[in-house]
Amino acid sequence: MNKIIVTTTINHPTEATKKFASMTDWHLVIAGDLKTPHDEYKKIKNLTYLSPEDQENISKEISDSIGWNTIDRRNMALIKAYQMGAEIIATVDDDNIPLANWGQELFVGKEVEVDFYTTSLEVFDPLFVTEHKRLWHRGFPIQYVSKRDSILLGRKKILCLVQADLWNGDPDVDAICRITQMPEVEFKSFTPFAAEKISPFNSQNTFLHRKVIPYYMVIPHIGRMDDIWGAYALQKDLRELYGSFIVYNNATVYHDRNEHDLTIDMEDEMIGYRKTLDFILNNYRNVMPQKALDSYNLYKSIFNK
Repeated sequence: MNKIIVTTTINHPTEATKKFASMTDWHLVIAGDLKTPHDEYKKIKNLTYLSPEDQENISKEISDSIGWNTIDRRNMALIKAYQMGAEIIATVDDDNIPLANWGQELFVGKEVEVDFYTTSLEVFDPLFVTEHKRLWHRGFPIQYVSKRDSILLGRKKILCLVQADLWNGDPDVDAICRITQMPEVEFKSFTPFAAEKISPFNSQNTFLHRKVIPYYMVIPHIGRMDDIWGAYALQKDLRELYGSFIVYNNATVYHDRNEHDLTIDMEDEMIGYRKTLDFILNNYRNVMPQKALDSYNLYKSIFNK
């Protein structure tokens, strides 16, 4: 099976990227940015490094629409992995250090039996059913945080097209949650689960089936909602066809978070605080800024070719 890991970085090779590159049953594709130390990555074995020129050769139109100096260069690595014939694509960050169990329990492309939840709300928070329910997943509508609930419906078999593994260390929460809770977590082992309602997942430690890639973009020009709105759009496009297809699984990385200014993070999340609920409840294309929508349409068009 052709399995590819994708990421983007501006940093020197990190412990995480070195470990991902050393996995012999996976191949690593990195989309560089203008500040990336290109020569350092070109020396690493089992790694396809996409320089800015390489990315423009894939599609200058899409590359230009994404822009530079952004984590959303990851999209060019997603396209490249798809072109390389990947059946499973793992999207990771360069500060998420894989644990010994990373990639050992893969559900993608399989029918799996999971704990199946619902909620009285229109959107489900996957962190609410863990032991760290005081936290909420980045991109969960801020208006609903105090109203969260969950109802276990029982066991159900679903076709897994997205496997969202969790993260020990610094969890993926929004700036408000991080400022108020200052979380450092270690998730206890749990039974993999899915939800009846739409739910957030990120591009930090997630496994994607090939067939969802044409529908999943880390959407540029919307700050720290890029991967989250991409996840919601994917579900809104495909749930009628596949039903629930996201499985949440145990933590398989330690997130040693790169340095962030949390006030800047909050500013970058403002579009989410204001508009994510509207994005979920209504036609998401009407909620995206025009520049983001133009890039999203270009990305999807390359797969039609």
